[in-house]
Amino acid sequence: MGRVITKFKQDRPLWPAEIQKGEVLWPLRFEFDAEFCFPPAQWESSRLQIDSLRAIVQAGFQPLKDKARDVVLQAFEAFIGQPIREKGDVTGLHEELKAKIAEMGKIQKFLAEVEYPIETTRLDVVWRRVEKSVPTYVFEIQVGGDIYHALARLKHAYDLWNSWIFLVASPGDREKAESLLSGTFHEIRDRIAFVEIGKIQELYTKKKAFRELEEDMGIL
Repeated sequence: MGRVITKFKQDRPLWPAEIQKGEVLWPLRFEFDAEFCFPPAQWESSRLQIDSLRAIVQAGFQPLKDKARDVVLQAFEAFIGQPIREKGDVTGLHEELKAKIAEMGKIQKFLAEVEYPIETTRLDVVWRRVEKSVPTYVFEIQVGGDIYHALARLKHAYDLWNSWIFLVASPGDREKAESLLSGTFHEIRDRIAFVEIGKIQELYTKKKAFRELEEDMGIL
C-alpha cells in the first residue's frame, strides 16, 4: 500500500520492452511512497485477499471509490495502524526503534526494510537505494541483548556489501562495544557508528516535523 506523490510524463525508455525497442511505449508514470509492503518471501504466505479489489485490479490502474478505499485501509490496519509506543518493555522498544528507523529511511527516499535476510540470520533495518541494490545503510538495534552478535551481523554486512553500519544502543553499552571493536571486531572500528537510542528518538521527531512542514508547503 502506498501514496501517490506526483504524476509525470517520461521521454526515456524504462521498461525492458521499451529498452529493447529504443522508444517510450508507456510515458505516463507516477512517483509514490510505499506505506507498507510484505517482504518478498512472504508474498505467498501473507498475501491479503481483498474481494472488493479483484475487478479493479484486473482493469488496470483505477482510482478507488470511498467504499473500496475504506476496505483496503481496514485490511492493512493491522500492519500500519498500530501507534508507535514511546515507552514499553524491551521487545516493544526494539520494535518501535525498527519502525522509526525504517520510516526515516523512507523519508530520505530509500527503500527501507526491517528484518532483512542475510544468509542464516536477519538484520534489523536496512536502507537500499534501488530495488536490486545491496543495502547502503545497515542498522542493528541493541536493547538488552547480546552486543557481540549484533556486531557480528554488522561486520558480515560490511564484508558482503561494504555498507555503512550503525549500532543503536543505550549509553551503558558503549564501553562494551568499544572493547569489542578494539579486539574481535577491530576491522570495522573505523566504519561503524555507535548511535545512542535517545539520538534516534530525537532525529525521528525532527525528521517527521521537517517532512510535515515540506508537505504543508507543497515541497514533496
